[in-house]
Formats: sequence, structure tokens, C-alpha cells
Amino acid sequence: MNFLLAAISLGFLGSFHCIAMCGPIAMALPVHHKPPLIKYALILLYNLGRIITYSLLGLFAGIIGKSFALAGLQQSLSITLGILLLVSVFLPFKYSSGAYPFFLGIKTAFERLFSKGTQSSLFFIGLLNGLLPCGLVYVGLAGAVGTGELLNATLFMAAFGAGTLPMMLLLPLASGIVTVPFRTKMRKVIPFAVTLMAVFFILRGLNLGIPYVSPKVSGGEAINCHALNCQPTKKQ
Repeated sequence: MNFLLAAISLGFLGSFHCIAMCGPIAMALPVHHKPPLIKYALILLYNLGRIITYSLLGLFAGIIGKSFALAGLQQSLSITLGILLLVSVFLPFKYSSGAYPFFLGIKTAFERLFSKGTQSSLFFIGLLNGLLPCGLVYVGLAGAVGTGELLNATLFMAAFGAGTLPMMLLLPLASGIVTVPFRTKMRKVIPFAVTLMAVFFILRGLNLGIPYVSPKVSGGEAINCHALNCQPTKKQ
């Protein structure tokens, strides 16, 4: 499935950016005194929480995308999302001050969970971590909305989370491997990946008759959008 490959690629590239935000949390997890196998099992549990939150966010994104699809606005939504993604490349996202109380509440919950230091608390730390403000997550959610399907949107965000998994699992060992210059180079690739996704969304919405990329949809047809692999289907 093309959309899963796109989501995993975005997550993997984005993980080099996420080291700055999620890295300190991952490094602070109370697992360093554990034996290696148990340590990485607990880190995996923490990351499972993150991926579950991403998947649930994807489900809500799919509800929005499905609503537009049922209203016959899938193409307009696709073009709009593409434009917004392009804008995000040149005008980085800034967080509204109105969201600070929400994120302050997450910070307080983090402190309580870290103080417990239990295995189950690691899972809930991961769940909360998925709610932290992150521009790459919002790009992923835009892609999920564009799928126009609940299941595909959920899978898109799950795949996005899976793409971040290798770096998050290797982070405790990666300090000497993933150097600052290397992370800087990888972060420079992210705008190109987002731009490619934006161009794809815009092309898909322009109804150019390009198979799999911009399928032609006439007035008597409706788009049956299976993620990033849309195909026109006749209305019954």
C-alpha cells in the first residue's frame, strides 16, 4: 500500500526531528537500571503507547476526511491540504497560547507518572507523549485526513508512529552514532518529503486523469478514496 510507505517514510525522517522533543523523555524513562532485554521491552511498551495515541488521532482525522468524502468535497479537501502542507514548509507552525493550559496539564501528568516509575506508567507516558505538540505529527494527520477513510487514516498514523520506532528504540545507544551533523542533514530532508506529499495531494485533487495519482472523476462518478491510492468508482 503506497500510503503506508509514505507514512512510514514520513515518520522515519521525522524521528530525527523528534529527537529534540521526545529524546529527553525517552532518555529519562526509569529503565536504565534494568537488564538489557527488560529495558528494551519497557521502552517498546512506552513507544506502543505513542503509536496507539497516533492511531486514535488518525481515527478522528479519518472521520473528518470521510465527512468531506461523503459530501463530495474530497478533491477540494485534497487541494486544500496540499496547499496547507506547502505553507507549513515555509511558515513553520506556531502554537496558540490558548493551548498552553492543555499542555501544562500533560506536563503535570508526566511528572506524576515519572514519580511512580512503574511498568504500566511507561505505557501511559507514551500515550501522553503522543499528544505533545509536534509539527510532523500534524503533517501526518493532514495525510490521514486526506485518505478519506476511517481505517486507512488510522493505519496511516499507526504507520507514521512505526516509522519513528527505530530511532526511538535506538536512542539510548545512538548518541555516538546519530551525531548532530547527521541529524541536521536528515532534518533538511523533511521539507522535501512534506513538499512531495503536498504536490501529490494537489495533483490528486486537480482531476487530471493520471492513474493512481490524479484519477479523472466525471460528474456521474464519486471518488472511492483508499488512502493515497484513489480510484474513481461509479455511483450505484
